[in-house]
Amino acid sequence: MAIKRLIVSCSLICAALAAFFTGLSCSGENGIEAKWIVHPAEDTIANQWLVFRKTFVLDEIPSGELMADVATDSKYWLFINGEMVVFEGGLKRGPNPDDTYMDRVDTGPSLRQGENVIAVLVWFFGKDGFSHKNSGLPGLYLCALEGGLPLVSDSTWKVTVHPSFGETGEPYPNYRLPESNIHYDARDDIGEWFAAGYDDSEWHRAVEKGVPPVAPWNNLAERPIPGWKDYGISRYDTAPRFPVTVTNDTVIIVPLPYNAQVTPGFRIVAPEGKRVVILTDNYFGGSAYNVRTEYITRQGEQDFETPGWMNGHYVHYEIPAGVEVHDLFYRETGYNTEFTGYFNSDDPFYDLLWKKSVRSLYINMRDTYMDCPDRERAQWWGDVILQLEQSFYAFDRESDHLARKGILELINWQRADSTIYSPVPSGNWDNELPMQMLASIGYYGFWNYYYYTGDTVTVEAVYPGVRSYLHVWEKGENGLVVERPGGWTWGDWGDNRDMTLLFNLWYSLALQGFENMAFLLGHDSDAQWAASTNESLAENFRNAFWTGNEYRSPGYNGETDDRAHALAVLAGVAPVEDYGLIRDVLMREYHASPYMEKYVLESLIRMGFVDDALQRMKERFGPMVESELTTLWEGWGIGAAGFGGGTYNHGWSGGPLTLLSRYIAGIAPAAPGFSEILFKPHPGHLQKAEANSVTNYGEIRVRFSREGNSFVQEISSPEGRRLLAGVPLLNREIIRVTLDDLVIWENGSAIDHPDAEFSGRDNDYIYFALTSGNHIIHSY
Repeated sequence: MAIKRLIVSCSLICAALAAFFTGLSCSGENGIEAKWIVHPAEDTIANQWLVFRKTFVLDEIPSGELMADVATDSKYWLFINGEMVVFEGGLKRGPNPDDTYMDRVDTGPSLRQGENVIAVLVWFFGKDGFSHKNSGLPGLYLCALEGGLPLVSDSTWKVTVHPSFGETGEPYPNYRLPESNIHYDARDDIGEWFAAGYDDSEWHRAVEKGVPPVAPWNNLAERPIPGWKDYGISRYDTAPRFPVTVTNDTVIIVPLPYNAQVTPGFRIVAPEGKRVVILTDNYFGGSAYNVRTEYITRQGEQDFETPGWMNGHYVHYEIPAGVEVHDLFYRETGYNTEFTGYFNSDDPFYDLLWKKSVRSLYINMRDTYMDCPDRERAQWWGDVILQLEQSFYAFDRESDHLARKGILELINWQRADSTIYSPVPSGNWDNELPMQMLASIGYYGFWNYYYYTGDTVTVEAVYPGVRSYLHVWEKGENGLVVERPGGWTWGDWGDNRDMTLLFNLWYSLALQGFENMAFLLGHDSDAQWAASTNESLAENFRNAFWTGNEYRSPGYNGETDDRAHALAVLAGVAPVEDYGLIRDVLMREYHASPYMEKYVLESLIRMGFVDDALQRMKERFGPMVESELTTLWEGWGIGAAGFGGGTYNHGWSGGPLTLLSRYIAGIAPAAPGFSEILFKPHPGHLQKAEANSVTNYGEIRVRFSREGNSFVQEISSPEGRRLLAGVPLLNREIIRVTLDDLVIWENGSAIDHPDAEFSGRDNDYIYFALTSGNHIIHSY
């Protein structure tokens, strides 16, 4: 249904600079200018649905790409000559606290010589949420002047309030969501308002509010992510045999193939005034009411697809007596990226955990990365850090646009006092979570994004904001960071959080990320400051908190915090000689939520305790893998048994996806953007595994297998990319290593090879630099 024609034309530079625009406007010959237009009533009530319509004549169809700029608050559906061109356009506001996103839509394929009709259905949320800031006024901006098109939004357009849409009764969606329930009364339907020949003579003339930038929408920023991927209309695999005549009020429950973002629909024959309700099994997901749709029937045959998306594993249709059901269907839409990644091993547990992690990631991608697609739909940055790294192993590089958008938004919402907070965009949340913010701007956040993408432009764009935020923090006389409570002193769900340790360790990781960014951009004094500050912190951290067998802050009386010990390893604060004692803590203490569990498991792998990491991963995630659900949970249980409301689809729980692909299979960037590739498997007890990653240079595929003392590594890499391969020792004496059947190592010495150069060794690996292409490394 044509959503594929909503495209992103920005390069990396355009996407970064879109956050620092001065306002886009559109004008043509003879003083033609596009203006924001509104209904003359200028009603500001929430959950309004307006229809804008314009008839125009083309003597001939201009050649080339005919793009239209389209903006609204909040969502729109665009038709040209009766054909749907955009299904749910628009992004939630905003790129910063004041401004509005704008789509670019290809109109050319739908235009024709002679009379044309463009019609736009606008859904005005009219309220703030954790993912949207309300402008306060529904309106439309449209400009299509490329190629000589004479199409702009102005007072020649007609507009009406769509009378079928209205409010449901209670319960309403919880306060975190800007979306309302959808009520549609078919008895008030106004017909095919999108079609040519429709009589709009009784509609109002639109009122012009001005050329952008104009309040309350202000500047326009070009949409930095692609339009939604529309999978088309699908039928349920196990729907009842149609037609079904309902004699008693009935709930028909039909399964989706997996947890998906869907707009369900139906075709029925009904008497007038019957109420059909559509919701999912996830309607109360996260222990709060989410969204539902109710439809009031007219007499006769009718079909309907709810325009607002919902998610779940099952769709529930509440059908009243007297209705005859002829069809049930759904449309899946989602973020427009391809599922390119894979991970397979000889243990199906890890394979299924990887696949569920991918589903959990994708269900939480749309306008932004989301913590969950039900209760909040909000861009909490603790979640984003984990999600953006997962995307490099799960999807193609279209997914990078979503991470970049989030990075720019976080800094563009920075306050005058230099503090930052999330979720943003938002209209009814402004509390800083200090540790999440340190994590976001630091090593695992902004720097990780850069190291996977090589996107220097975005780093340069956000650098001043990162610098000013870090300087909000102060060091105490003891050389440690002064804790800042922010708006919510949140370290993780669960108990036994040693907050003093966590504050200092996240600060250390933030300093590391900032030092790297400063060095990259040539800010040497900033890099030196970050390095010396971090060195002092590390020294004082051990002196203040190491008890001889664990880390513990004075005054903390809880059980030993596994999270803090993991971060001490990852921040480089913990010396190697303490790894054995830290391993004992991590195999004894199980306090981290799924959010922090990724860091615990990663620290075990980084210390060399790979089998311990795999064992703990299986113990912690076992119930999620065994569950019939296709997505992972917010906590270790669902609902009251979980954390924070206990949703069953939280992207932060997919940390194992990264660990299995990056460490176990061994694919990682050796230089920014995968310009150089590291192939360094950590097999643990696994006998074989394979994985891939699709980079901007092409696909990387790796595989390992072993039998007895023999270990075989296979890699396929893009041309022109230097490879660094780590051959694992695996507690064995390696006599010989061959590359493509030619010896490159024998009896402790490197052998000359045209495609390999010895690069050193450590306690666990022998390293070789390889030419790009396809290689097989055999060690025995």
